[in-house]
Amino acid sequence: MSGSYGASGPAACHFAHYFVICGIDTESGLESDELAALYQWLEADRQGKDPGAAATGENFEQSPLKRTFKSKVLAHYPENVEWNPFDQDAVNMLCMPKGLSFRTQADQRLPQFHSFIITKEDGSRTYGFVHTFYEEVTSPQICSAMQTLYQMHNAEHATPQPTSSSSSSSSMDSLASSLDEADPSSSSASFSSPAVGGYDLSRDTLYVTKALCLITPMPFMHACRQFLSQLHRAVTVVPAPPLPLESYVYNILYEVPLPAPGRTLKFHGVFEPIVCQRPGLGELQLADFPLSEAFSLLGVENLVQVFTCTLLEMQILLFSQDYQRLMTVAEGITTLLFPFQWQHVYVPILPASLFHFLDAPVPYLMGLQSKEDTDCSKLELPQEANLCFVDIDNRYIELPEDFPQFPNKTEFIQELSEVLLSFGISSNMGAPPRTHRSPVSNPCTLSRERKAMALQQLEDDGRNGNLAGEELAVLELLQGNTTLERLQALTKRTGVTVACVDALRARVKSQLTDKPGAQTVAEDEELRNAKLNVQLREVFASRFITMFADYEAFVIQSAPDLETWLTNREQMHNFDKASFLSDQPEPYLPFLSHFIETQMFATFIDNKIMSQWEEKEPLLRVFDARIDKAHLYNVRAPSLRSSSYQRCSVLKESALAIEQRLMKVDHTAIHPHLLDMKIGQGKYEQGFFPKLQADVLNTGTANNKWFQRTATTQRKQDQHRQQTAHLSLDNNLKERYMQEARSLGKNLRQPKLSDLSPAVIAQTNWKFVEGLLKECRMKTKRMLVEKMGHEAVELGHGEANITGLEENTLIASLCDLLERIWSHGLQVKQGKSALWSHLLLYQAREEKAEQQSHAESPTPHVAERRKSDCCLSMPGLCVTLIQDMRHIQSMSEIKTDVGRARAWIRLSLEKKLLSQHLKRLLSQQALTKNLYKRYAFLRCEEEKEQFLFHLLSLNAVDYFCFTSVFTTIMIPYRVVIIPIKKLSNAMTTSNPWVCVSGELGDSGIMQIPKNVLEMTFDCQNLGKLTTVQLGHDNAGLLAKWLVDCVMVRNEITGHTYRFPCGRWLGKGVDDGSLERVLIGELVVPCGEEDPRRGCYTPPLQRSPSQIRRISITSMSGRGSKPNSAQIQEAVGEAVSNIIKHFHKPEKERGSLTVLLCGENSLVAALEQFFHHGFKSARLFQKTMFIWDFVEKAGASMESADQMGDFQGPLGMTCQSLCHYINAINSTSRSIGKDGKFQLLVCLGTRDYLLPKWLPLLVECPVVQQMYEDTALLRDSSTVSALIRNLETLRDFPITLESSLVKGIDL
Repeated sequence: MSGSYGASGPAACHFAHYFVICGIDTESGLESDELAALYQWLEADRQGKDPGAAATGENFEQSPLKRTFKSKVLAHYPENVEWNPFDQDAVNMLCMPKGLSFRTQADQRLPQFHSFIITKEDGSRTYGFVHTFYEEVTSPQICSAMQTLYQMHNAEHATPQPTSSSSSSSSMDSLASSLDEADPSSSSASFSSPAVGGYDLSRDTLYVTKALCLITPMPFMHACRQFLSQLHRAVTVVPAPPLPLESYVYNILYEVPLPAPGRTLKFHGVFEPIVCQRPGLGELQLADFPLSEAFSLLGVENLVQVFTCTLLEMQILLFSQDYQRLMTVAEGITTLLFPFQWQHVYVPILPASLFHFLDAPVPYLMGLQSKEDTDCSKLELPQEANLCFVDIDNRYIELPEDFPQFPNKTEFIQELSEVLLSFGISSNMGAPPRTHRSPVSNPCTLSRERKAMALQQLEDDGRNGNLAGEELAVLELLQGNTTLERLQALTKRTGVTVACVDALRARVKSQLTDKPGAQTVAEDEELRNAKLNVQLREVFASRFITMFADYEAFVIQSAPDLETWLTNREQMHNFDKASFLSDQPEPYLPFLSHFIETQMFATFIDNKIMSQWEEKEPLLRVFDARIDKAHLYNVRAPSLRSSSYQRCSVLKESALAIEQRLMKVDHTAIHPHLLDMKIGQGKYEQGFFPKLQADVLNTGTANNKWFQRTATTQRKQDQHRQQTAHLSLDNNLKERYMQEARSLGKNLRQPKLSDLSPAVIAQTNWKFVEGLLKECRMKTKRMLVEKMGHEAVELGHGEANITGLEENTLIASLCDLLERIWSHGLQVKQGKSALWSHLLLYQAREEKAEQQSHAESPTPHVAERRKSDCCLSMPGLCVTLIQDMRHIQSMSEIKTDVGRARAWIRLSLEKKLLSQHLKRLLSQQALTKNLYKRYAFLRCEEEKEQFLFHLLSLNAVDYFCFTSVFTTIMIPYRVVIIPIKKLSNAMTTSNPWVCVSGELGDSGIMQIPKNVLEMTFDCQNLGKLTTVQLGHDNAGLLAKWLVDCVMVRNEITGHTYRFPCGRWLGKGVDDGSLERVLIGELVVPCGEEDPRRGCYTPPLQRSPSQIRRISITSMSGRGSKPNSAQIQEAVGEAVSNIIKHFHKPEKERGSLTVLLCGENSLVAALEQFFHHGFKSARLFQKTMFIWDFVEKAGASMESADQMGDFQGPLGMTCQSLCHYINAINSTSRSIGKDGKFQLLVCLGTRDYLLPKWLPLLVECPVVQQMYEDTALLRDSSTVSALIRNLETLRDFPITLESSLVKGIDL
């Protein structure tokens, strides 16, 4: 977690907590790294071998100068700080992540600088800054041991032996490489003469690395680098500084305070003063790592992409040879997250011994040090489905699939590029990519490129701090190295700039002559970096202010007090996600729908809610102030929600604040001074950094009256704020909440560096298993509750709280969880998707077993079939895991294993078979045992059963997550027509046809072969099916056909739809219709063996039932007729449903045809209205239909209009009604009278004419002839109410399906 610095209390007032010296312990001698045995244990375990039998001992294959040797913390001062206990193992590992490195006088020995972070269990951080240099080895025992190692190494290779290594071991070696980036000698040198690239005690001088480290509560990187650089230079220059080294170390540990917020502090190093500044309470938090470096190393677009992955809490793995590059990029990305904070594992420098931590099935941001010339494509990682791999040195990133882009990405990148260009930095800069020799390349060109690259890398190292500011030492090295001097001369002749070397000479000359203003260049550079940092951060902050300007309106604050809220945290909804998304611009939704599901956003909202009862968290306070300011300048809040890009408006203001603060020093710390030391103490040998006097440096500030006096005021001012920032949750309940609720199943945010025994590693993996199970429970519960809430809306029990976009995000999150579960404890990775690899192995075994069973028995294998969902006429459907895999494998649209795995998950979830399929997959225990280690989640039986149970609960709701996502695939459909055999012939002599329509399109008219009631066809995905058009040409003697229903099944998903009819198709029967439009309903599975039994959602709307048709059209009217109140209520409800339809997001509306023509639809309600009091019985028992009344009314109005009875607008309305009636009657379609009335209602509603037609129909004389006096149509108040209802539809664009208006020319 980012954003928390150190601890509060007196220690927080100190600039530094510890000064540490790491190096070789001459007393214990030359030891192999103690982590080597653990590394071999992990490697053996990874390959499935017995770890106890792993080989141990020396690695004679590798040159001794390139091996890893054990380093130790030689000294640390003070002994311990109460508020920040010293973790010796962690500090030693991070100060020297690769252990000790040896060199001879023939090798490069440039000082190096890097930084690290130690994150505690509560998420607070301490920072380490390390200056590493080479020091001559004076111990005869160490030199003799190195000589012996070289003799053994040469003896091992006296006779050439073929080497063999697997790709996996080579990739693992890249993680345990020694500090050899700058070593010009190659490993092949050790195979030749010992005098070449080796070590000879009689002629060579041996050097070993030593590290000086400052551990601080806040990241003052530049100040710490300068102090350590000057401290090292003090033991190398002549004359020595006037004070002992202890005085300078004591000064920074006890007498230099932290700068007050919004103030600048100057303190004194060994040679020059050092200035640092701290942002004010209303500014962005301190960030001293140069963002310009992060942008230059990756490029603007790559960094924005990695930043987006971080926001979405994917797994981020940084890869570089340089430790400081790893830190710079990691800190740069997390700094830009404001106002959010990274909540998961954060290890910018991952030691080689912790490589197993990449197996963690949780989001992480880690940095991995690479070996020179390592092929990152051969690096074996436990999982890659959700991994963002960042090769910093080669400026290459590999993004996960299904990756949403950051909103306004193009404009955002453009603004960032302009800020960089304003400081003279090209947006296309980056680490120079590695070049490979081409057979056709010009040798001169390659030579020039290599020289330019060498200088560019040197310049990059300077910007990264790896030259550590020691200009004099570097210049001496440049002047004393003949190879570099020849390179410099060549570059001048070839025209390559060497400005960095010339500038180096100028700075050294300025320092040696002690001219006034010697520090101007350095100060200007620091000011420039600070201004660039804050402007880049302001651009990022501006984007979040734009996107979340009104977030507070959607925060749900329902708890009366903090304790109640903390106790019920998991059961509460804290943020109205659906409403928030509906309020955002459409282009933002793909990103925002994923982001608001992250833990960092949940923590941000939690902090907002807790601010009711306690002081605001610092980042939240600054962010809310920025939003208030934005609202002040934008009076109309909706302007903040526009999708148009809004540039940052505070760039100049923020840069000016930094400049004014750095130009004025607010406080100067006390100068280093003589300490109470005995005579003779504090002396040292030039060129060697000594152990310091512990009795002096371990004494705190108890006797330092000056520091007590100066620190008291600052402590009082900062104490309350720091306690709120760092320890705002100070009681047990809050602490437990922070450990559990914030992590949400991701219990381990930071690996322990102090204990790396196999037992601790096993315990760590057990925590991962528990975390995965808890995350599965939380995700399935969320999916179930949200989906059920949505389905309750269909039954009229509330408002929707989930959208299709939100649902898709939750399902994508479930896919990610399953990938992480299948990646945990994997023995050997076989593809980017661990789940799909497992499925393929299962498929291969099953198919092999099936072939063997066929060979042994001639009886064909009968696949498992599901019982019919509807009736005996629909054949059973094969529902095996293998069959669903084959469906996915046949989809050419999916190109990757990750995509296939996610498609298979979606298909299984839609079919309600996900739990059953996975249970079947894991039933092959021998396969699971071969694929996974002992501690893997899938080999924990009890947790696995609970996991499958949680997935089984998802069968309680319906998902269309496969159908709605893969919209372009070809799907086989099966159609079965079921006639009513008792009242008509099962077959018809005519030529029947059918057309199936769905939310995504229709199949087109398909002829049904004669004497066939079942057919199959392939068609592009139709989505959820809505209507079926069924008809025939009335040919033959037995043309009349009474159809009960039509069944249609999606052969991939198994969804079966029933389209009720219950009407005749034929001339001279019923209403004379030869074609009908049927509305479908999803069939609820009812088979006894169906795993989904009892788990279903309410059925969709369907075709009007035969009972209602009989009740309103038959002469006898045996069905129960609705009364006038019920009819008016039905009309109001039908209109209300259409209005609700248009208030939903466009992608979630479904089919409008159902609301217009289905059961309880507008057409059905108006049929009841018009049929109330209708005189349907006529002479000779001829049945009259409503369309008969409409036709007669139209003819009467047309006659009256010709006589001039209608004038003005009334005449135009009359003409439009007659025109529509004539157009419907003249259509080529053979639709019956009920179908024609339905068509008139739909067209009148679409064109907003229905409310205008009703008064004409009511006033028509035909009404008195065909309606009784009590009819609703003759009640003026009822008709007026109906007109008002229909007029409310005028505000909505009503579009009709082509199946309804086909053949109508209007």
